[in-house]
Amino acid sequence: MPAVFLHGVPDTASMWSPLLDRLSRADVVTLSLPGFGTELPPGLDATKEAYADWVTEQLVELGEPVDLVGHDWGCILVQRVASTRPDLVRTLACGSGPIDVDYEWHAMARLWQTPGAGEELIATFESTPAADRVAMLVAGGAPEALAREQVEHMDARMGACIFSLYRSAVTVGAEWQPAIDAMQPQPSLVLWGADDPYVAPRFGECLAARLGGELVVFDDCSHWWPWERAEASAAALERLWAST
Repeated sequence: MPAVFLHGVPDTASMWSPLLDRLSRADVVTLSLPGFGTELPPGLDATKEAYADWVTEQLVELGEPVDLVGHDWGCILVQRVASTRPDLVRTLACGSGPIDVDYEWHAMARLWQTPGAGEELIATFESTPAADRVAMLVAGGAPEALAREQVEHMDARMGACIFSLYRSAVTVGAEWQPAIDAMQPQPSLVLWGADDPYVAPRFGECLAARLGGELVVFDDCSHWWPWERAEASAAALERLWAST
């Protein structure tokens, strides 16, 4: 049974590299969301439902329950998949992505959700010199080395997918939390940065309580714990996997 990792926004599967380098297991699959450094298949409308269905399809193809791991939007999507297809999931580990009726989207998300404003923001970003784009992402909490990778893939296609995804998710807490609340207990782990500027750690606490899982909050850590706390995150994951 492989471990399957799902990235968030505006990342690609490469954001897992520091963490994966510290794992002792080799049976690892990193999923790349369509449109995020990859082609967008015809007919996939990049909504939260479409991406959740796409993730489910990838797990079905693997043919056995997996150790599922998600960060940011990956966290949101793996929660959804675990709540709708628990037969596909052996363990669940996730963080920095809220499905919570009390969560209010951060300022950048609200811009992306606003027709016109989101498109203008991306157009301005694309016209900015690469070094300045990296600096903008670093100012938003991304580690500099990760920001350089993000800039390489942030194009018009990714922007369009981001708009579709976020605009489909204005009320994701109200829509998807009831199914999370109804989930049967399963081996779970929640990972969070104490200084996350986008999703406060209290939402990690709520998620861990909801899942009945362990909560690990990293001090002096922003949003990208797979990158900022790769070694500690890998150790926590391997404890989870060894417990089942």
